[in-house]
Amino acid sequence: MATYIRLTLLVMTLGLLSGCGDEDPQQAMIRQAVALESSDECHLCGMIITNYPGPKGQLYSKGIQGNLRFCSTRDMFAFIVDPENQHNIQEAYVHDMAVNPWENPDEETYIDAKQAYYVIGHGKKGAMGPTLASFSKQSHAELFAQSQGGKVYTFEEITLEVLISLNHQQVH
Repeated sequence: MATYIRLTLLVMTLGLLSGCGDEDPQQAMIRQAVALESSDECHLCGMIITNYPGPKGQLYSKGIQGNLRFCSTRDMFAFIVDPENQHNIQEAYVHDMAVNPWENPDEETYIDAKQAYYVIGHGKKGAMGPTLASFSKQSHAELFAQSQGGKVYTFEEITLEVLISLNHQQVH
């Protein structure tokens, strides 16, 4: 009988623990990139997002209601790599620059930032100067790097040190 009680308690405990990380599937489905309004401000720097060229970013973070919008992929990654934020990121989105004009990316072309490829060290200017060019396919990122300069990175490879290297980059 004691073994049965211990087994029952163990199963109940495991059931409770497995529910700790679960979230409502409907909540996860609502977390998508949204069209930017002309008055939207960057969560990091406060600049009007649509006033600047280059890829933009959006993300959802645990404990923050709604999505956070950024005037550049650089600002979005500055938020992401902050140790206080990095483990709270739920979804993140960036423009696919293979299908966008640099000056005015289309709001219908957001892709999953965690699956994207980024070119750092190219000569194109974003909202805050040098930025990360984002692409849905590695081959597109490599072609961009060949024509514009820079190196291709994955989401996981972008660290604070990589972002700091942007400060030393010359914009053409």
